[in-house]
Amino acid sequence: MTEQRIIIEGSGRHIHLSQGDLEALFGAGFELEVKKHLSQPGEFASNSRVDVVGPKGEIKGVAILGPTRPQTQVELSYTDARILGIAAPVRESGKLTDSAGCTLVGPAGRVELTEGVIIAKRHIHFTPEDAERFGVTDTEIVQVVTDGERALIFDEVVVRVSPKYATYMHVDYDEINAGGLFGQVTGVVVKK
Repeated sequence: MTEQRIIIEGSGRHIHLSQGDLEALFGAGFELEVKKHLSQPGEFASNSRVDVVGPKGEIKGVAILGPTRPQTQVELSYTDARILGIAAPVRESGKLTDSAGCTLVGPAGRVELTEGVIIAKRHIHFTPEDAERFGVTDTEIVQVVTDGERALIFDEVVVRVSPKYATYMHVDYDEINAGGLFGQVTGVVVKK
């Protein structure tokens, strides 16, 4: 069988805001403007940024991704969480019950989150067609093997399949740096 390679993208710290929290931070009627479209269809980096504050520190100017979501979600790396003094759990996107909290500070106000801060679990977005080609199913856990001077094996990578997705693997910048995964890089998907 030939190798099944996937493009690996780094995902920096960012925030997905609910409409209510967006307006609390930026003012009533505020709408996000597209700065750059992302690899996942319909997702974009906006021109708007807010500060994230934790018990031990703050990170200024964290990017907000659009469009808005039903619940605010702050995605950090372990390094970011340590800087802020937040015990953020590793979770799949959207699984926010009993996650960590923080304070968001925008130009028009503050939002106190009691939950919503996570370290995103490594994951691969697959189209249904690519999932079939790779022989994987939604929620399956796989490994991804990288090449290079700092080659490594990413374990516990969750497969997410939807016709709304484009096929890419996402890891945070702590993981990008650990593997020396700079530029356009790929990894081999290995079923466990």
